Amino acid sequence: MNYGSKKGVTQVMSTEHSFILKLSCADRPGIVHAVSGFLFERGSNILDSAQFGDSHTGEFFMRVHFQQVGGDPGLDALRMSFATLAEQFGMKWELHDASVRPRVVIMVSKIGHCLNDLLFRYRTGQLGIEIPAIISNHKEFYQLAASYDIPFHHFPLTGSTPDAKAAQEARVLEVIEEPQADLVVLARYMQILSPQLCDRLAGRAMNIHHSFLPSFKGAKPYYQAHERGVKLIGATAHYVTTDLDEGPIIEQEVERVDHSMTPEQLTAIGRDVECVTLARAVKWHVEHRVVLNGSKTVVFR
Repeated sequence: MNYGSKKGVTQVMSTEHSFILKLSCADRPGIVHAVSGFLFERGSNILDSAQFGDSHTGEFFMRVHFQQVGGDPGLDALRMSFATLAEQFGMKWELHDASVRPRVVIMVSKIGHCLNDLLFRYRTGQLGIEIPAIISNHKEFYQLAASYDIPFHHFPLTGSTPDAKAAQEARVLEVIEEPQADLVVLARYMQILSPQLCDRLAGRAMNIHHSFLPSFKGAKPYYQAHERGVKLIGATAHYVTTDLDEGPIIEQEVERVDHSMTPEQLTAIGRDVECVTLARAVKWHVEHRVVLNGSKTVVFR
């Protein structure tokens, strides 16, 4: 326990408020020393720290979870102070208050197992998030949303023209931006996002694809897998980019199958794999454990 004194009175310093710093920059000597020194000078206690140097790209990545035990300057003051150090090393960085629950908007179409799993984990405290909205191009899950007291927004695509899609996505973006969502999860949302929306959500939208990417991109991957006679099926959670099913991969999982199984059986088996894969990816993102590394990710699990 940390103690401090003021006017002869012994005081117990607060150890409850914690922050998470994640960063990347060109690898060079002194980065860890500089970051740990910055925290030490401000009376911070490091709870856990992880780092990785990519020998192929020359990039360095770090995540630090720390508590303020020598007085709490607050998030804004810490960010302002760290900006000077970050500039010296050319860092890309984020500093978050660990007590703040990230706001996650979920998008879904007609297949609801991933949505249902995320809502259950949210309700039971397995995911430390807030869900300000569920968006769908169908009405199937409005009652499910209501049972969790979460606003449900039905935005059907009323035409196949670019103008119709732009109008629908404008409504989608309005719902995402109104609560300042930290993450958008495409939980089997079966509409391809426009390049414009992908760009607006870069780095804060993830998708679950029901195959072990890069195999079997696009529609009906379980049927594609069946045609090829695969012995493993899988699921991939990845960030959304303008290239379909090619964004940086966050998490993957597989399940063994055999020649006797139909495409429908592969689909049924795959649902559980999709749920687990997506839940892990959401958890790691909202805990600020994922750092982009070009077309890949570094995940400090």
